[in-house]
Amino acid sequence: MNYLKLTQYVYLLFAAYFIYDGVTKLIDPQTGTPWLSFIIAALAIFMFFFRRKYAKKFEDRNNNSK
Repeated sequence: MNYLKLTQYVYLLFAAYFIYDGVTKLIDPQTGTPWLSFIIAALAIFMFFFRRKYAKKFEDRNNNSK
């Protein structure tokens, strides 16, 4: 169960990578459009907070049942 707490931070790593990718594409316009990278980064940040919220709910539910 401990690995579920760690997997939410993987979303932050993905977000950091896609923000970096978007910035590099923004600086060099020949590499493509950066907007898809920024959208994926925003989605990854949303998923981080979503998973964090539900992991906390799940943990609180387990603590109340004992």
